[in-house]
Amino acid sequence: MTIGTAVRHAEVPATPAALRYASGPGVRGKADVVFARRQGRTALASLFQHDPLRVLFPTPPSGELTSAILVTTSGGLVGGDEIAVRIAAGEGTAVLASPQAAEKIYRSAGADCRIDMRLHAGPDAWLEWLPQETIVFDGARLRRLTVIEAAPGARVLAGEMLALGRAAMGERLRAGLLRDTWEVRKDGRLRWADALHIEGDMAGVLNHPAGLGGAVACATAVYVGDDAAARLAAARALLEETGEGVRCAATVVNGVLVARFLAAEGAALRRAYGAFWAGFRREVAGLPARLPRLWHI
Repeated sequence: MTIGTAVRHAEVPATPAALRYASGPGVRGKADVVFARRQGRTALASLFQHDPLRVLFPTPPSGELTSAILVTTSGGLVGGDEIAVRIAAGEGTAVLASPQAAEKIYRSAGADCRIDMRLHAGPDAWLEWLPQETIVFDGARLRRLTVIEAAPGARVLAGEMLALGRAAMGERLRAGLLRDTWEVRKDGRLRWADALHIEGDMAGVLNHPAGLGGAVACATAVYVGDDAAARLAAARALLEETGEGVRCAATVVNGVLVARFLAAEGAALRRAYGAFWAGFRREVAGLPARLPRLWHI
């Protein structure tokens, strides 16, 4: 099922070419969500969605942001599937976007699964992309690209969490492909690029002290804003409270604050990551130090 544009305004940017996939095997899910400021508040300006992606807009609690919740109705992705998401927060808007639940990447017979995530924040906008886990099954092949584009005065808090195998089943990654790539552009210039690429002997890389040191879950949080460098001390103070079983650190590169997490147990990483996120959004934007209720389900 395809749902076309709900509202269209002349200033809404066109859907980027990255969201237009060619036909082929596997599903081709798309979600293009644009927010604009209308009568002093953030409102939906444009929506396009195509199965297996759906976007929900729950009424936020008092004091919270306008929200967009992404749902993958297929229950997971297999080799050959491709999904593309763009969340665009227009000038002066404040938006929280998040997946409804963890994303599953199933074992592949050979083809890659591709996820293209685009986050665009207009001038003086606040945009949060709060992740849930991406659970990578043994034998899965995942290529994911996350691109942040921040205009002057914009602030973006975004992240991703990876569960490396199904821990409840004792599964560890032995073979497959995991490539997780980030690109951050601010004021039209590339400020930070990063890629995690593991292929072939995945267990060897994940267990090696120079690799992930035996971690079964990892996560990244990225903050883009004019005040990123000034927020580093606060980020590190929050990370000191993560507790046992989680290794974490934060730095600033070219005006982009990056926090990393590694853990030997997925639940411990989720608790630490959620606590950091809640505290950091309060510190930076004066927002409530809490996460959406669905994040706790």
